[in-house]
Amino acid sequence: MAQRIVITGAGGMVGRVLADQARREGRETLALGSAECDISDVDTVRQVVESGDVVINCAAYTQVDAAETDQDRAVAVNAAGPGNLATVCAQAGAGLVHISTDYVFGADRDRRTPYEIDELTGPVNVYGHTKLAGERAVLAAKPDAHVVRTAWVYRGADGTDFVATMRRLAAGDGTVDVVADQIGSPTYTGDLVAALLQIADGGVRPGVLHAANAGAASRFEQARATFAAVGADPQRVRPVGSDRHPRPAPRPAYTVLSALRSAEAGLTPLRDWREALSAAVGNTAGKDHPSGPLPSTP
Repeated sequence: MAQRIVITGAGGMVGRVLADQARREGRETLALGSAECDISDVDTVRQVVESGDVVINCAAYTQVDAAETDQDRAVAVNAAGPGNLATVCAQAGAGLVHISTDYVFGADRDRRTPYEIDELTGPVNVYGHTKLAGERAVLAAKPDAHVVRTAWVYRGADGTDFVATMRRLAAGDGTVDVVADQIGSPTYTGDLVAALLQIADGGVRPGVLHAANAGAASRFEQARATFAAVGADPQRVRPVGSDRHPRPAPRPAYTVLSALRSAEAGLTPLRDWREALSAAVGNTAGKDHPSGPLPSTP
């Protein structure tokens, strides 16, 4: 077990769940929101990282549409900040687990097979470009860091994530139009957090990894599965094209992540997305740890 877990970006959805799970397991945990540790300020980072720590970076500028115009801030948090963390961790003798995204892919509009960790990247929006720059900055400064790409992350209990939004809509009446031409890997926070802690404990080869629930789904399929899971009529969800919901930032059509090479690196594959969704929706208490035991470290 890692000596101390330092969580940056602990005010966000993944960071909060990660801090709760780490403490539940009795781990020494330092959870820092952006007010306590702005990762774009390297001097601030130096004040919190100590030798032997494992830093898990959950800090990110995740407002995909806003990033199109707020590019300086997106670069500061998604690219420069992770580079700062990697530099300080390398100097201090600390481990680093950095969360990245499936949005580093997407330029291949005809793609219909899952992406592996070593395949050609190609973002289609500013957010994706800044996250890819963050990956490169991390590995340049600290080649033994872990860069963990995940996708379509949701908690599902409350908040503004996709599943939580669909649950609220399912409780109402009428039909809901959801895009059917965006396909990815829906990922439950509880399962992602288990993977992050497994990596922190050692035994997983460093470098780029994929940690997303298995299988592929369109937003439309994910929405219908959510409606069905809460006992609402899934036929109320109707498929539409992305052209019906234009956004400032283009969305990739296909960014499904493969876990094959990550499993070869020692990371326990995450369960199927439908099984994870059922667990999330049935988790009425809002506890985000997996329903079964945490993956063991190989």
